[in-house]
Amino acid sequence: MISQPTVTLNNGVEMPLLGLGVFDMHHQEAEQAVAWALEIGYRLIDTASMYENEMQIGNAIRTSSVAREEIFLTTKVNDKDQGYANTLRAFDHSLELLQTDYVDLYLIHWPIKATRRETWKALEKIYESGKARAIGVANYLEPFLDELLTYSDILPAVNQVEFSPFLYLESLKSKCEKLGTVLQAYTPLVRGLKMNDDLLQSLAKKYEKTPAQIILKWNVQHAVSPIPKSSNLLRIKENFDIFDFTITDIDMNLLNSLHVDFRVVDNPIDLL
Repeated sequence: MISQPTVTLNNGVEMPLLGLGVFDMHHQEAEQAVAWALEIGYRLIDTASMYENEMQIGNAIRTSSVAREEIFLTTKVNDKDQGYANTLRAFDHSLELLQTDYVDLYLIHWPIKATRRETWKALEKIYESGKARAIGVANYLEPFLDELLTYSDILPAVNQVEFSPFLYLESLKSKCEKLGTVLQAYTPLVRGLKMNDDLLQSLAKKYEKTPAQIILKWNVQHAVSPIPKSSNLLRIKENFDIFDFTITDIDMNLLNSLHVDFRVVDNPIDLL
């Protein structure tokens, strides 16, 4: 089994840095992808109520030879389910679908203006119940974090945002580090739209890796947790094969310089 780096969350829980995302995967596709990932060595699986595949993720985990306690399972409350009572109900429904009595991480999926305070309070109650080993947020840029700090009794353990060399949110990363909040990167591979970048191609050749592997390693060396999505067995294997090389500081800085504010998902700031 390949040894992969982990990070200790601000409540002492240990989380693998690299995970599998299952956005836009349905039914057997999602179940098979998770089964393959667990066989390969992934231990972080990220889903969400919004993805409508929690049952399939639960099936894959239940039938895997990997013990549940070795798997770090994340899900999220859907936008339409936010609010205090609604979130508590939605969480219980997610547990039923996932066929587990706890999750390792529960997130607010989007910072919906009308409900984000009450939703966070529901997450704190869930955390205190022991049914979520950690709680956090997703798509919380700095203004949302600043607001959260005015009413939270518990700091978010994780903040999952769109993050890549082409969207290098250095200020947000620094803020999260000060809070002890781990930054997690969804769509870290920008849906393949930047794989032909000259610098990426050059570094891939230099390190004898693929452009995707360079991006994922860049994240890990920043202590950012990437959760690339793939249902392709070869890609799932490729994305996990990043622990046998190190990008130099010079090349890390070159990758940092690729930032052009390039997004493939809506900017959460528009929700303010």
